[in-house]
Amino acid sequence: MRIDIISVVPQLMSSFFEHSILKRAKDKGVAEVHIHDLRDYTLYKHKQVDDYAYGGGAGMVMMAEPIDRCISQLKSERTYDAVIYLTPDGETFNQQMANRFSLGTNLIMLCGHYKGVDERVREQFITHEISIGDYVLSGGELGAAVLADSIIRLIPGVLSDETSALTDSFQDGMLAPPVYTRPEDYKGHKVPEILLSGHEKKIQEWRYEQALERTRTRRPDLYEKLKN
Repeated sequence: MRIDIISVVPQLMSSFFEHSILKRAKDKGVAEVHIHDLRDYTLYKHKQVDDYAYGGGAGMVMMAEPIDRCISQLKSERTYDAVIYLTPDGETFNQQMANRFSLGTNLIMLCGHYKGVDERVREQFITHEISIGDYVLSGGELGAAVLADSIIRLIPGVLSDETSALTDSFQDGMLAPPVYTRPEDYKGHKVPEILLSGHEKKIQEWRYEQALERTRTRRPDLYEKLKN
């Protein structure tokens, strides 16, 4: 998979992909992330990529031309499965969306900034508008990093145990059950006996019940969906 991220502050993102699982994916050659400085695509002398909004009001707006030039160049080199715009008013990102995007080959992510992008960009180039939550950040870079991480880790060969991602929270609509490791007894707090029994079927039943109860108490919104 190839992910191209378009940003006005690319220096915020470079180190994020040089560690842990994302670096492993890069080293294995199963995923690559390219970060593009939008200012490289402007024709203005001082690398301007934003301007005042028509109609007045506070804040600046990202101009259509440099975004058009960047996306058009990328599309001239390969076919993309999606062009994603990171914006607070987009569809809230979830695990099911990560699953779908992980099946793709090439993705573009445009990081919003200031008061957003010229609406004509959204109308002509964007296929998916995504938010990572009901709050506002200084820019879409953190959102793009979140999406890239959640998508890349699902690609076969990235995780050491490929079945691990299948048991993550939200994959089956529930939160994950509690987990334990050594020591068996830590300051009087013991690992549940069922996990030490070696009885695989009963362990799986216990984990399901625990996941269901944790979802009911911590995420009643998800629990209601499970009931319907």
